Amino acid sequence: MTHLMDGPQDTVRIHRKVVGIVAERTLYDEARLLPDSHFEADLGIDSVILESILVSVGEEFGIAERLPGDVTTIRELVARVEGALGLPSTAARPAAGPGGTDPVLEAVLAGAVRQTQYQRSQLALDADFESELGIDSVILTSLVAEAAQELGLPESVVGTVTAKTLRGLAAELTALLAPAAGGAERPAAAGDGSWDDRSMKDFTEQRDPDLFAKARSFGAYRRRREEERLYWYGMPLVSRCENRAVIYDELEGREREFLMFASNNYLGLANHPRVVDAVCDATRAYGATHTGSRFIGGTNMLHKELERRLAAFKQRPAAIVYPGGYAANLGAISGLVKSYDTLVVDKLNHMSIVDGSRLSGGIRRIYRHNDMRDLEQVLRRGAEQGTGGGTLIVADGVFSMHGDVCDLPEIVRLAKAYGARVLIDDAHATGVLGARGSGTAEHFGLKGEVDLELGTMSKALAGMGGFVVGEEEVVEYLRYYSNSYVFAANIPAGVAAGLIASLDVIEAEPERLKRLWANITTLRDGLRKAGFDLERTESAILPIVIGDERKAMEMGRAVRARGLFCQTVVYPGVPLGDARLRVSVTCEHTPQDLELATGIFIESATETGVLPRSE
Repeated sequence: MTHLMDGPQDTVRIHRKVVGIVAERTLYDEARLLPDSHFEADLGIDSVILESILVSVGEEFGIAERLPGDVTTIRELVARVEGALGLPSTAARPAAGPGGTDPVLEAVLAGAVRQTQYQRSQLALDADFESELGIDSVILTSLVAEAAQELGLPESVVGTVTAKTLRGLAAELTALLAPAAGGAERPAAAGDGSWDDRSMKDFTEQRDPDLFAKARSFGAYRRRREEERLYWYGMPLVSRCENRAVIYDELEGREREFLMFASNNYLGLANHPRVVDAVCDATRAYGATHTGSRFIGGTNMLHKELERRLAAFKQRPAAIVYPGGYAANLGAISGLVKSYDTLVVDKLNHMSIVDGSRLSGGIRRIYRHNDMRDLEQVLRRGAEQGTGGGTLIVADGVFSMHGDVCDLPEIVRLAKAYGARVLIDDAHATGVLGARGSGTAEHFGLKGEVDLELGTMSKALAGMGGFVVGEEEVVEYLRYYSNSYVFAANIPAGVAAGLIASLDVIEAEPERLKRLWANITTLRDGLRKAGFDLERTESAILPIVIGDERKAMEMGRAVRARGLFCQTVVYPGVPLGDARLRVSVTCEHTPQDLELATGIFIESATETGVLPRSE
């Protein structure tokens, strides 16, 4: 514990130590960490990094209670530390806002500031969430979950909220607090033999002299989830993964056949005879692998041909192939963006983009999901501040847990207006969007307008690896400056041959793409008609949004019990309060599969209370 001296220097000392901790966690130069820089919009500090900062600050100053996660600037964080230490604050705190000192309204406002990036002065208490504040169902779910956590309410309140304004939301939460204070039944806490209401977030920052203590704590939690059949991750296939697949249930010690709706094999190419034969023939000819990087003995003619074919498929001048899609984002972003450059990212981008951003050391700014007005605000603020470096806007083409598509026309327009470059991650768009299946740029008629198109080959292309296509000089620069390319082994020749064969099949059998979209439309319409919230999906990914983590896991268990397998997504795949089932559609699903799946989802949702029982 740090002992502060009494006197006027306290605030200065606290500020210096807080800045030092933030710099250590973000790798920023301390000179860049201004008191009023917004953690997300200006510094790109997401909730995971912020949690680490709060824990470190608490330990540094010997603060027993967890610092709240609603702080948005260093100035606010310093003020919270002063308050926790019982010191008279000299740091300028944010205005209390129109809510005064009402703790429920304060929690709602704090959550709204954090989830929307508005200033408190912009949050009129009686403004409509959607039409006036632009708060959609996704943001509202996260806002309610955050306020509920701050107030000690169960996550289940997320699904009960009907309010359309901040004042209305505060009134609903106040009403929910009253029975809790009077001793009404609350969800059981961990250790009482009933329900363990912790999530994976509770184990990320566990501090202990034994480095493995967090692993042992999580191990006990994980085993209980498995015993309850709520965690079912990593069960091995014992058959090909087609519209149906046989999985070995390790919890029951037996094989089970499932309707498979958890595969990204969108075009069914993983089992295509032409692809399988190409993999086998090339492996016999070239061996299992090259055991080397592209620069050191790891390249043959198949790798060169694959890059040529990918560039032609994407209709761009050149392509570079990485060992994986994750490696492609890490390498491309960190290779191009440096400490004096700015990276502007969508709030819901894939974790590989988040990690590439951190690795780059650049100035990171986050805009609200698919909110082009917010993106323009971030770009305008960056232009006014003038760092002297370049700007790269990065967004998923198809967002992997939500299924919606980025607003590429506006991203391209704003990039041109502000002199920025654009990278679009087409991991779930390649093979799905566009008349030929070449991705987001083709879908919007913007071929050649996106500077860099990135993708993974482990989904629709039915192989392994990642790639980036773009101008030849930029691609060749990445070849020498992407550490995840230079210092990593190359994909085996057999995999490269299979990927070339996959491109052949895509071009020769366009009916696969048509069949995929017919299946997407059929299942999507059936689920929406049943009353499920699928958000704004426009792809082969159908999210069944539930919100409450426990209810989502219970519905996943009910779905599996009926012989269907899809992904149950909880934190950290999505934020707390945003849990869901993620359903992946392929061209291999039959009309009978889709009808049976719709019935299974409806029955499971009714059983678990996700949908109301019909009278």
